[in-house]
Amino acid sequence: QVRLVESGGGLVQAGGSLRLSCAASGLVFSNYAMGWFRQAPGKERESVVLIAWGTDATFYRDSVKGRFTISRDGAKNTVYLQMNSLKPEDTAVYYCAATRGTLYGSILHAAGSYNYWGQGTQVTVSS
Repeated sequence: QVRLVESGGGLVQAGGSLRLSCAASGLVFSNYAMGWFRQAPGKERESVVLIAWGTDATFYRDSVKGRFTISRDGAKNTVYLQMNSLKPEDTAVYYCAATRGTLYGSILHAAGSYNYWGQGTQVTVSS
């Protein structure tokens, strides 16, 4: 059974940093596409950073490029999202997502493409 558990959220001032972690069990990273999504109150869930299955190709939404970095530790089965230079508009619940790879090297942009989700972790950036 696949389980994803996020941690690392919190309250930070604008310009600060946070590192989110997503600890996965029941899966082998190399067989899965992974991603971080976020959802702010009253808004739709949106992709933040995505990793393709097989090639580790990545997608960063424009608003986080140069500020956020995704990485994963296969030995720990953990995906990280390093978030620097945080802005109030980054405030949201952040979710880790995974789905078994079927399209080698393809980035899966739609939230509906992911079968497994964590419970989410709140990130609040004050101005």
